[in-house]
Amino acid sequence: MANAKPYKLPLPHVGGRSAEFYQFCKQHELRFQRCKGCRAWRHIPRDMCARCGSFDWEWSRSSGRGKLFSWTTAIQPMMPQFAGEVPYSPVIVELEEGVRMVTWLTDVKPDDLQLGMPLEVVFDDVTPEMTLPKFRRAA
Repeated sequence: MANAKPYKLPLPHVGGRSAEFYQFCKQHELRFQRCKGCRAWRHIPRDMCARCGSFDWEWSRSSGRGKLFSWTTAIQPMMPQFAGEVPYSPVIVELEEGVRMVTWLTDVKPDDLQLGMPLEVVFDDVTPEMTLPKFRRAA
């Protein structure tokens, strides 16, 4: 990454259970918590299962495949760091496991977004310490 240009966009706050999530991303693995009791998947990471109340869980590997659930398109930057990015579309991806996450698409222009579009995870090593899960149109 010595020749890569510096990453100037805000990075996620990493602490608590989210630190574990991003450690897996650094290894280019998309993992979510899964309840050992009722087998429900969950994201954002937390200690207790919302379905059954169990505190017994594990990190399970996701298929990394999903579909476009929703999006919004920003045509005016809300923060100065995004001025060079407009227009951009933060998206919500619904993974095969049922969890949803807010993320970026890497290869689709805002005008080409389609509800239900098949997507797959890619990992972007934005700094030596941070790898972000992003998505692209599935092959």
